[in-house]
Amino acid sequence: MVTPKTMGQNQRLLIIPPFLWLGVMFLLPTLLVLAIALSSTRVGMPPYEPLFTWDGAMLSIKLNFENLQFVFRDGLYAHAYLNSLKVAAIATLLTLLIAYPLAYGISCCKHPWRSLLVFLVIVPFWSSLLIRVYAWMAILSNDGLLNSLLLASGLIDRPLQILNTQTAVYIGIVYSYLPFMVLPLYSNLADRDQSLLEAARDLGCSRLSSFWRITFPLSLSGIVAGCALVFIPVVGEFVVPDLLGGADTQMIGRTIWVEFFNNRDWPVAASVTVLLVLLLVIPITLLQSRLSKMRV
Repeated sequence: MVTPKTMGQNQRLLIIPPFLWLGVMFLLPTLLVLAIALSSTRVGMPPYEPLFTWDGAMLSIKLNFENLQFVFRDGLYAHAYLNSLKVAAIATLLTLLIAYPLAYGISCCKHPWRSLLVFLVIVPFWSSLLIRVYAWMAILSNDGLLNSLLLASGLIDRPLQILNTQTAVYIGIVYSYLPFMVLPLYSNLADRDQSLLEAARDLGCSRLSSFWRITFPLSLSGIVAGCALVFIPVVGEFVVPDLLGGADTQMIGRTIWVEFFNNRDWPVAASVTVLLVLLLVIPITLLQSRLSKMRV
């Protein structure tokens, strides 16, 4: 016989695997990066001093906070953080503006067509992101497909400089992360209650009015989920800005890569990474707490 006590025990058992997964895949790597951030640089492998040393009789801990202070003092990192946030915000907005009509259109189709259209949205995931970005390099270059078509049509008389610009970065990011916005929006819009729309039309609402008063408010949770799925990884994006934006595109992902692999300064790179995690986790946690209180 199932009792409330056994149900509570079963529920506690069910949450153990997710917590173990988060601990191993998120918390443990974050602690390792934090340990590197609090260490000192040295020549050798690994290129940082260990935090803990054992002399045979006593365990000593040597913490170095100069790396975090250096990141706060240097304006280069502040500029990279702010530019990453700006690019992520604009790219998320552009992705939302493209994804919402697309998801809405798919949700309005009949069921046999819905599956096909969702499949077409997911198809790009079957190829490597690096290959897709290289394809965009071929399309956006001065002698690429886009400029060739524009020159052949007579719309321009000389090639447009698109590659290695901020425009190319936005194009690459929106293309790469569009499915992350479309799928949660489609899932939300496909489950909307059609009886509410029918009631609104019976009461004299036009299609546009019923959309703004019913459909759009009910899809806000899908918008929030899609924006989070796009904004968070774009802040730390490295491949798209590096290949499509060139050396002048200063984003935090490229800054971390340079510190790790070019400068070989792992403690500073780890400090930049830790601050990036805090920059993303703290606002998201506060937003989630606020949304939970609003639901209550």
